[in-house]
Amino acid sequence: VVQSCPSLLLEPASTNLIPYSEDFSQSPWVKSKVTITSNSALSPDGTLNASKILETTGSLNGHFILESLGLTQNITYNFSVFVKKLNRKYVGLQNSYNSNNGSIAFFDLDNETIIYTFSDGDSGRVFSVSNAKIQSVGNGWLRLSANFQSNVVGDSVVPTLVISNSQWSTGFSYNNPYEGDPTKGVYAWGAQIEALSYATSYIPTNGAIQTRAAETCFGAGTSSTFNDSEGVLYAEISGELSGTNRYITLSDSAISDRVNIFFDASNNLKAFVNGISSISGGVAIQGTNKCAFKYKSGDIAFWVNGIEVGTSTATLSLTGLSQLSFNLSIGGNIFYGNVKDIRVYNEALTDLQLQKLTTL
Repeated sequence: VVQSCPSLLLEPASTNLIPYSEDFSQSPWVKSKVTITSNSALSPDGTLNASKILETTGSLNGHFILESLGLTQNITYNFSVFVKKLNRKYVGLQNSYNSNNGSIAFFDLDNETIIYTFSDGDSGRVFSVSNAKIQSVGNGWLRLSANFQSNVVGDSVVPTLVISNSQWSTGFSYNNPYEGDPTKGVYAWGAQIEALSYATSYIPTNGAIQTRAAETCFGAGTSSTFNDSEGVLYAEISGELSGTNRYITLSDSAISDRVNIFFDASNNLKAFVNGISSISGGVAIQGTNKCAFKYKSGDIAFWVNGIEVGTSTATLSLTGLSQLSFNLSIGGNIFYGNVKDIRVYNEALTDLQLQKLTTL
């Protein structure tokens, strides 16, 4: 039952820089050897507003749509789009359609896998791709995403969705010319490009870019709720790699007395309590995690997914614990990610209890 519950999604401010995220028939979307039929299928939001993208005849270069937005060089952008197989199983997210350079993440829709990512450049140019992901969202729809960056003026990131008739070993759409079949293609909906290193939840647009404000959560607990002497901070969470520390904190509303569970800048799951070095989960954790941090003087332990990953017998002296917050208690290092469950126990639990509590 718990696994089927929704989660609290906390995200930073972000802007979808694509002005028409759902209507690919609009002129900002450049079409190459494809036709667009709007409102052809139910999209992930349950509305008849997804587009059918079919190939046309002609073998020069590939079959794709792109948005030439004139994006800034040396900035990482995440490009994401929802795709559903019609009768083509191979799709690429591509940075450039230039015949000399570019980068791509190539996907298999049937097996829901990333086949490969490939970065290229020439004459000092750099076109990079990273953090490719494929996520099922139900009813055959998959959200594809990848980070792209370009370092040369005039060769900015050009978000491109490519259809293919075969699996490429490497290369780009212009290296895979084939005679298009007007009955073959995919469904697509919800394109997004944002100046972040990962895809946030979808921000729809219809003629202009749109911004979602940063999300916050306040008002958890008082000094009578928490025990300064001992307890457990528990969370079932997942986070995206963002390059910063992101905290869940039980504190005195300042930084002097605090208990933390957090993702560090490399997405390592860690715990911290006054004066004790961070207790690490040991690996970069990307999926959902059940974690519990027991704090008690002489008996400190961090459990992740049913395993005790760190301990300490240090002496603790905590006072004034009065709030639970999704930051470092003084407003910085905000936790962005999914939170399915969060609890504070006002007594230290046994190892057996902690193991059961955190086992996936």
